[in-house]
Amino acid sequence: MANEEKNLRELAGRIYDLDEEVYRELGSSLGRVFNGKKEDCIEETVRMMHERNQAHILRNELALISNMARTIPSHAARHQVMAKYDEILKEVTELPTSFIKGDILDEKMAQLNTLNLQARFGEHDHLIICIGRTYGCGGSEIGFTLADTLKINYYDVEIFDEVLKRLEAEKASVRDKGGYPYKKGAADSRQYLNEIPAFAPAPKSTLKEKLREFNRYHGLPKKDAVFFNQSDLLCDMAKREDFVVMGRCADAILTNNRIPHISIFITAPLEQRIHRVMEVRGVENEKKAQRLLAKLDKAHIKYYKYYTGRNWGKARNYDLCINSASYGIQGSVDLIMRMISSGDTQ
Repeated sequence: MANEEKNLRELAGRIYDLDEEVYRELGSSLGRVFNGKKEDCIEETVRMMHERNQAHILRNELALISNMARTIPSHAARHQVMAKYDEILKEVTELPTSFIKGDILDEKMAQLNTLNLQARFGEHDHLIICIGRTYGCGGSEIGFTLADTLKINYYDVEIFDEVLKRLEAEKASVRDKGGYPYKKGAADSRQYLNEIPAFAPAPKSTLKEKLREFNRYHGLPKKDAVFFNQSDLLCDMAKREDFVVMGRCADAILTNNRIPHISIFITAPLEQRIHRVMEVRGVENEKKAQRLLAKLDKAHIKYYKYYTGRNWGKARNYDLCINSASYGIQGSVDLIMRMISSGDTQ
């Protein structure tokens, strides 16, 4: 047991050191994920390694480190850093609490993951994969693993962070309605259940606050200003790089702007999602888990319909729909990789 704890601390220390190395190579604070004291950051990382309901936070932190590492100008330095990252990620994914672990309901179904997608990408188009997913299906883990397999950037909450910088707004005053509730350290299911849904009435504000927001968002409602700025950001990114993006109506945004992309929707049977939410997010019982899933699905259906006019989760809107319970995390990634290879998109 003591050796196991020692190994976890050593791994956490290497993650911290890798982040610090990326920061040094870039010479910018934007390259830093861990900003606290080393010992405190190691303690927090070890805690996340112990608790599966915290693994999604570690996944996001690793994604940010790898995204920044891929921007290191020096090829030699970038190669060295990414080699260290690959080694660390391999060890993290082998942990018992790893976010990569997935459950397969039907092994026979998992053997049938073959399909062919005709190429739609031109010579100068970037490979962009948009993933929509139901909560509790492992979609975020699949997206992260896919991006890492392809050696391209993964975008989730950090996209919204960039939008906030554009709007010069504070996180406390603008909520991300395009993703799932995210609170660092939030293991209690009540913290998820009490999150404000996408179209909840806005808190009352004074006339002065309303005027300030009117000027800041050019007369648009706050949620609309965030969405349109987010749309511009996604289109700008599509001109520069390959990436995997989770949610945020990215598929419809890119379609409307005639930007080639692959659109994927990931889900799983309700009972499997309930099981995963109880295990990974620490929800106490099945009724609470089912209530949480119903609430989040309803909010996403409304948000997606409002901004795209499409029906969220309907097969006709996507290139590929995956039942992650049939393939697991890695199997789902392998399935998508087959589609990409068959389509010769790269």
